[in-house]
Amino acid sequence: MRNFFKQTLASLLALFIFLGMSISGLLFLVILVASRDPVPRVKDKSVLSFNLGLNITDSLPASSRFGSTFGDETESVSLKSALDAIHQAARDRRIVALYLHGEMTGGTGYAQLKEIREALQQFRAAGKKIIAYDMDWGEREYYLASVADTILMHPFGSLELNGIASESTFFAGALQKYGIGMQVTRVGKYKSAVEPFLLKQRSPENEQQTQQLIGDLWSEFLGTVAKARKLTPQQLQAIADTDGILEPEQAVQRQLITKTAYEDEVIAQLKELGQEEDDSFRRVNLQTYAVVAQDQIGKERSAKNKIAIVYAEGEIVSGRGDSDQIGGDRFAKILREIRDDDDVKAVVLRVNSPGGSAVASEVIQREVVLIQKQKKPVVVSMGSVAASGGYWISTASDRIFAEPNTITGSIGVFGLLPNIQQLANNNGITWDTVKTGKFADIQTVSRPKTPQELALIQKSVDRIYDQFLTRVSTARNLPKTRVAEIAQGRVWSGKQAKAIGLVDEMGGLEAAIQDAAKRAKLGDQWELAEYPQPPGFTELLFGGSDNQVTALFASPDPVLTELKKFKAELNILTALNDPRAAYARLPFNFRLD
Repeated sequence: MRNFFKQTLASLLALFIFLGMSISGLLFLVILVASRDPVPRVKDKSVLSFNLGLNITDSLPASSRFGSTFGDETESVSLKSALDAIHQAARDRRIVALYLHGEMTGGTGYAQLKEIREALQQFRAAGKKIIAYDMDWGEREYYLASVADTILMHPFGSLELNGIASESTFFAGALQKYGIGMQVTRVGKYKSAVEPFLLKQRSPENEQQTQQLIGDLWSEFLGTVAKARKLTPQQLQAIADTDGILEPEQAVQRQLITKTAYEDEVIAQLKELGQEEDDSFRRVNLQTYAVVAQDQIGKERSAKNKIAIVYAEGEIVSGRGDSDQIGGDRFAKILREIRDDDDVKAVVLRVNSPGGSAVASEVIQREVVLIQKQKKPVVVSMGSVAASGGYWISTASDRIFAEPNTITGSIGVFGLLPNIQQLANNNGITWDTVKTGKFADIQTVSRPKTPQELALIQKSVDRIYDQFLTRVSTARNLPKTRVAEIAQGRVWSGKQAKAIGLVDEMGGLEAAIQDAAKRAKLGDQWELAEYPQPPGFTELLFGGSDNQVTALFASPDPVLTELKKFKAELNILTALNDPRAAYARLPFNFRLD
């Protein structure tokens, strides 16, 4: 924490000099930041306020490092920080209850939510109350809220309980209309990442795997929520099929919420549990309390031996990549540093990625192998998505943990080969090529690939797919023929993946950390070191990614939300930078609504 403030002050100094700010203005900022207590004080009879509007990410976004400094409690928090905060609050006598509220606006997946939910269960098991309240409850919010002692809803609110859907966007018609050609090479009949550019709807194979996957995720939701509300999964399914969106009175009758209430009535209830303060109740938000928890954990667990957590979150791309991507070269460098660090005794690779570049995946996987050769155990913790390239980088580990609702598998490879010949010709543009070899211009987008060129590219894709199968076969101790059967680009839930041998054990990040400590025979003499470190203040200000900027100005407007989804679909194309044009990635547009 001390280093963080030193770095912040140094960055601010450089920034203000660059902007030509006055010395008095600079001194004011220095005093403002330096005067802040690095470890916030928590008063007795406080309520821990968990705003579900927080985006739960695996690694801590750079913007969140400065959020608590400037009073922002509605951006992001890392999963580990959130878990630590809830666990610490469960044993902190100053925290009397937890207030769960707000609408989820980020992309927090169900596997991450499951870990948060288990932490909330432990908080409640410690004898502390959880009060959940909102105007409207959606499935993801209700998945967490269902663990609460009391679930409240505004009298004019609603509860959405209608199932999980996966909507895909298909571009084939638009590409044809505008004269953009698209050729593909792929291996695996379920490798549907190329379908949006070839078809106008899902193939039967893709329909089958998607239905099975979302069925598994929904089944986990039903089982978990039904148990908490003392209902059966069949009763919840009947409610979803009959009602879908429930009015407050219906939700009470179906035993899904405790009662309806206005916000002032909820505040009054929280005042009774805690301490009245400023016409409300005494509270501390989760992000602020996470700093308290981190400080306490640092005092309790300080040792020379370290367990490194490496967060592999985002698209896998060749080169360094952006801060929200898994750059093959950048991550290889991080893993090499960990391998050479004698204080690091074990590694937890936290994977939350749909995959991407096959070459970058292999570069990262090789570094994992080399770490193991140093007799340092590597344990993988799969997040909400750890598929295709995300599975590739996981294969060489000593053990793989996943949640039942993790999305994984998708062992397959594809190549995407666009050309703009028709579009250009329709607008009077032509090309004339002079070359010294038959395949010298194979990379051009000015024309479609010839059958001979497609054969060459397909041969490369086939070779990479075979290598993928070999990696999985060797690491998982499965016959290659068996791997070929369960591969084919097919997506599996974590529950299915364990049944077919792709995953070792059900569990989250904390289970993986404990397993790594046990494998390294560290006992309780270890502390965590997290990689990669988020970018600093000046990098965020002058070189932040579009995603970081967008997070600062997020809007709930439904039209903008759809436009952002469409932009996200197209942005994936910018991550296709594999030098072999071969990709181990989930379907482009796989998302859950």
